[in-house]
Amino acid sequence: MDLTADYIVVGAGSAGAALAARLSEDPSVTVLLLEAGAPDSALELHVPAAFSKLFRGAYDWGYDTVPQERLEGRTIFWPRGKTLGGSSSLNAMMWVRGFAADYDEWADAAGPAWSWESLVPYFRRVERTQDPSDAMQGTDGPQSVERQRDPRPHTAAFLAAAAEAGHPITPANLPAGQGFSETMVSQTRGARASTADAYLRPAKGRRNLRVVTGALVRRVTFAPGARDATTRGGEPAASAAPTVAEPAETPRATGVYVEIDAITRHALARREVILSGGAINTPQLLMLSGIGPSAHLAEHGIPIIVDARDVGANLQDHLVSGIAPEARGGTLFGAERPGELVRYLTARRGMLTSNVGEACGFLRTAVADESGMPAGLPDIEIIFAPVPYVGEGLVPTPGEGITLGAILLRPHSRGTIRLASGDPHDKAVIDPGYLTDPEGIDERAVLAGLAACERLVDTEALRAITTGGWIQPEGGEHMTPPERAELSMRRYSHTLYHPVGTARMGTDAASVVDPELRVRGVTGLRVADASVMPTVIRGHTNAPAIVIGEVAADLIHGRV
Repeated sequence: MDLTADYIVVGAGSAGAALAARLSEDPSVTVLLLEAGAPDSALELHVPAAFSKLFRGAYDWGYDTVPQERLEGRTIFWPRGKTLGGSSSLNAMMWVRGFAADYDEWADAAGPAWSWESLVPYFRRVERTQDPSDAMQGTDGPQSVERQRDPRPHTAAFLAAAAEAGHPITPANLPAGQGFSETMVSQTRGARASTADAYLRPAKGRRNLRVVTGALVRRVTFAPGARDATTRGGEPAASAAPTVAEPAETPRATGVYVEIDAITRHALARREVILSGGAINTPQLLMLSGIGPSAHLAEHGIPIIVDARDVGANLQDHLVSGIAPEARGGTLFGAERPGELVRYLTARRGMLTSNVGEACGFLRTAVADESGMPAGLPDIEIIFAPVPYVGEGLVPTPGEGITLGAILLRPHSRGTIRLASGDPHDKAVIDPGYLTDPEGIDERAVLAGLAACERLVDTEALRAITTGGWIQPEGGEHMTPPERAELSMRRYSHTLYHPVGTARMGTDAASVVDPELRVRGVTGLRVADASVMPTVIRGHTNAPAIVIGEVAADLIHGRV
């Protein structure tokens, strides 16, 4: 098996698939894309409403956090895609760009190439919609972003409730002033449009692009500067007493050790290695490769190439706390009826086309003013699902109901990704540190967001479709709204699947990658995925992760 290419991309997810496909548009270069998971062949990967059935399965890394002290000591399930398309093959397909101010904040940290003005053309390139009148219409993008084909009537009731409560109803994805709207989705005619669908399949016939699945990358290799020249089983052995390397010149990435069919091989990169494993796997791989906090690497016997303290630090995620009132019939509780499958397979219509998170809206609580957040920007997103989304999506839908969730958009708390051991098969240690900011801003914001959810439930529009009973919290009809909010935050909060920041980009010397996504302290190595985001956006991370892949390709081609 020849594993030599000009560029090696590690991870075929939202950013990695886009990056590899764009790089291979140049016929003069070769690209090797390595994906640890299997091909995206399962039907559930393509049927939108089936995404939670993939959790804990063969296409999911199946991560869990360490116990979270502010969430009743619970571990929180973190699904991440382990297949072609990565998490774009596993997510809820919500296409929510975020606010212009989010990207201008990136530009403050990492230079003007990451500003809203600079990134808008990339969003438009990706957002090739099917509606010529759509303001999001792109011209040359491979991704299909469309309006939902068959939303539940409950979603219209939710938007009516938002208007009744005084919230603005606006088009989706405004750069500023975004209110409540039906969600745009990354779908094509009612089916999921992952980056495997949108980028890799159109590029399948290119002879210069090779995609290898079932390929677990163990670490990046360097020369010179790799301290230990001895080998063990085809791979350099770890030093017994690691110290900071002092090479004659800056270490250069030469490739990766990759495990395929239980055999470790050396894949060689003539030009560059690009890590696109995401906010968990990328910092883990950097640390396994000797780039990370020196004391932590030494604990695991890993020779140190670069002492980079911010690798695995700065972890941010969107925490969501949901309440689920009982509702009258017609919710997605009936999505698994045989007739719905027939309708989907024959016409791409019906409940199975639902992305579940059918609507969302943004609001600013009083907590944002207290914490000094810039004026005009939200601190809470309200997400709506025409189904009771409970048990972190790991349990069967318990009955007819709806879900309103309060999403903490800009957490003050920070977490970490750390190694469990020097074995790449061992899952990383994930500690998002939910609600641990010492000022308590995050908790107050979540409770304020849940209070806004309660006000929406109490509108005439939602009272008309609910029964007065509660699915979550159980027995909620016997509680006051503040009691429901406190219990929901502590017992039912979970991730909204948006971890970022663990290999942040910046112009400062402590940043993990520079504004061109090059890893500091070495050459020939870049990162292109959500881990480079210095701050989490007020939106959903799939769209900007794909854009990062697009920008990375232009950086490598010298077009930025």
